[in-house]
Amino acid sequence: MSKLSIIIPVYNEQDTLQQIVERVWAVDLGPTEKEIIIANDGSTDATPAVITQLQQTYPQLRTYSSPTNLGKGAAVRQGIAISSGDLIVIQDADLELDPGDYPNLLEPLLAGQSEIVYGSRFLKAAGPVPRHTRLANRFLTWLTNFLFRGHLTDMETAYKMFRRSVYQGIRLRGVHFDFEPEITANFLKRGYRILEVPITYHPRTVQKGKKISWVDGIEAIYTLFRCRFIDPPVQKKQGA
Repeated sequence: MSKLSIIIPVYNEQDTLQQIVERVWAVDLGPTEKEIIIANDGSTDATPAVITQLQQTYPQLRTYSSPTNLGKGAAVRQGIAISSGDLIVIQDADLELDPGDYPNLLEPLLAGQSEIVYGSRFLKAAGPVPRHTRLANRFLTWLTNFLFRGHLTDMETAYKMFRRSVYQGIRLRGVHFDFEPEITANFLKRGYRILEVPITYHPRTVQKGKKISWVDGIEAIYTLFRCRFIDPPVQKKQGA
């Protein structure tokens, strides 16, 4: 039986963390076992108290807490390090994405259609997305496809579900939002095909807590070029 490890990186998400954990817990994955891991990235608000309350409600909940804020990438990597599932998915602590989409992400993996599945926010109508956000994502996705011969529509999506076996052996350096382009570049460099499925998307604004900025976009561009031209060659998957 498969086990899905759901990694939730959090930084100052006191207003939404409980709700997202409740939604994740409520998702029916059929025979697939579920493991939820909260990686607290040095939150300075009431997030630690919320985590304590959640542990009382859900004793199976696993947690990791960093003493300082290092970045989303660092939190995700730590969460994966302590996880035990043969399948992994990243779940942001905000309410932009719906855990109800897990079964659609999971199906191609269990059916053997792909070893990596991304949830694309742009394969179906989404909520109102700021024009600059859409253009930035479109450019970064195009650049990823150009440099690594991909066919993605949404490289920056938080919903990345994959088999643990494809992650093993990858040495990531990014600790911030550069986790997204770095892991994608490494998957593609190794010859893996990334399958995309449509997901529901409810974008939030900076005023409501969105943390990514134009600086992260510059860092993403640098990361893509570093992975393509500077990092040492990688061993491709068998048959690639």
